[in-house]
Amino acid sequence: MGGDNAPAAIVDGSIAAARELKAEVTLVGAADQLEAALGRHPDWRALGVQIADAPDAIGMGDAPTAALRRKRRASISVAAELVAEGQAAALFSAGNTGATIVAAHSALGNLPGVDRPALATAIPTRVRRAVLLDTGANVECRPQHLLQFAVMGAAFARVALGVEQPRVGLLSIGEEETKGNELTKETHRLLKAARLQFIGNVEGREIYSGVADVIVCDGFTGNVVLKTSEGLVEVVEAMLGEELRATFMRRLGYGLSRQAFRSFRRRVDYSEYGGALLLGAAGVVVVGHGRSSPQAVRNAIAMALQCATQRFNEHVEREIAAAAVS
Repeated sequence: MGGDNAPAAIVDGSIAAARELKAEVTLVGAADQLEAALGRHPDWRALGVQIADAPDAIGMGDAPTAALRRKRRASISVAAELVAEGQAAALFSAGNTGATIVAAHSALGNLPGVDRPALATAIPTRVRRAVLLDTGANVECRPQHLLQFAVMGAAFARVALGVEQPRVGLLSIGEEETKGNELTKETHRLLKAARLQFIGNVEGREIYSGVADVIVCDGFTGNVVLKTSEGLVEVVEAMLGEELRATFMRRLGYGLSRQAFRSFRRRVDYSEYGGALLLGAAGVVVVGHGRSSPQAVRNAIAMALQCATQRFNEHVEREIAAAAVS
């Protein structure tokens, strides 16, 4: 029931996942609304899609903790309970991020050794996909938290992105280890001593260069970076379209290079990556963009399915334990 286009976009994306990925999907929310949205897909029962009735929903503008206390049968709470009880292998939500994190923590808790979970978002670079974290779970962090984010991010890069030796960078305002605030300076010291392939500080202009496979920062900074990047892509695309349609010759050139523009759009489109994985939660939790399209929902479910089948959290737990020993 969460997201700007719920429940239609969630239902359509879930049906696509059930058809294309053979995923077993349980839609959690107001049963009457879900059945109405499913009416566009006559084969939904044959696909094995199920409904778990949850009469309440948390709005995008609601205060997470207070709303969850007030709405005991909110869809996000019921969904998290299904995972905690073993009736589902993973959770996806495109709704209120704070409510998703609080509900997941309440129902699932954290992995051993994890103080705070972090949202890990796959981002495009000139070389291959990288992971940026935290992108919104923790506004304020301590250096030890960022060290844990780095360890979990490296595990994500290995398992989900296929990078054997992830290069870890710390987002800061300069390459020198003396640059930045007290948080980044102390985190730099911890990362330098950790059993990670730490390459040092990474400036904002290098985020998408491919110099690092894992880029670590606090949730406030990461969320600003992510939202700024999304806005920039939309502006560049709009401005480029205006320029290409300005004259006949430009329109002709655009027609000849249309496939290249489509490929570029896919490389930078957030919907191709699905959502952000809540690393450190004791269960697979994927948080989608509020504007998630059916394609984004389908891809987020694909991510959740991959992490669940590959026992991703077991890898993270081992790496956290190894980092604690070192």
